[in-house]
Amino acid sequence: MNFLSHFYFDRFNSDANVVMGTVLPDLIKNASKDANLYPQKNEFLFKGNLAEENLLYGWKRHLAVDLFFHSSSFFFTKTAELKILIKPIVENTAIRPSFLAHIGLELLLDHLLVEQNLINVKNFYEKLSAVNNESLNDFLTHSNLKENEVFFSFLEKFISSKYLLSYQKLENISYALNRICMRLWPESLNQSQLDALTNQLAIFKPILKKDFMNIFEEIEGKLV
Repeated sequence: MNFLSHFYFDRFNSDANVVMGTVLPDLIKNASKDANLYPQKNEFLFKGNLAEENLLYGWKRHLAVDLFFHSSSFFFTKTAELKILIKPIVENTAIRPSFLAHIGLELLLDHLLVEQNLINVKNFYEKLSAVNNESLNDFLTHSNLKENEVFFSFLEKFISSKYLLSYQKLENISYALNRICMRLWPESLNQSQLDALTNQLAIFKPILKKDFMNIFEEIEGKLV
């Protein structure tokens, strides 16, 4: 799941460290794609420091949510449906339609949460801003992150740009998908392909909207 979908499960949590922890794995991957951290394997390193313990708790929530989501019938069914719609757009490119459908589904879930007023994006950013950077830096150091300054530079831009607010428009989701693909493949979608992708997302959106909350309810039940 993407940032806002992860936030959904802790949208009422008053602890900013827990909220940060729920999106921290993806923030780190965006800041440094080669970083591979496994703090959950060395929990003793964080004992005695409440802020770090709560960051780890949120981190483990993130892992659990992704595990439940990616193993669900909802995920397999919806990505297969979306793949059929977008496959013709990328058939003459190196971009894998299965990958595009996977990420496209996750961004559409974020989009629907915002559109249906099920989360408060402003509150999400406020929670991230409330985290003490010294505690976060200690957590990352204990997690064996090598380039903390790179991460904090990315985090500052991520928070200040409030980029996730742009997910309210489908064309911005297409743009975001294209940017993600550009990290993996040397070519990008042209404007005609982007327009076609937006059109297919618009076709798929009402299909997804009918039952998209099922997966959140399913995962929420498993987290409890």
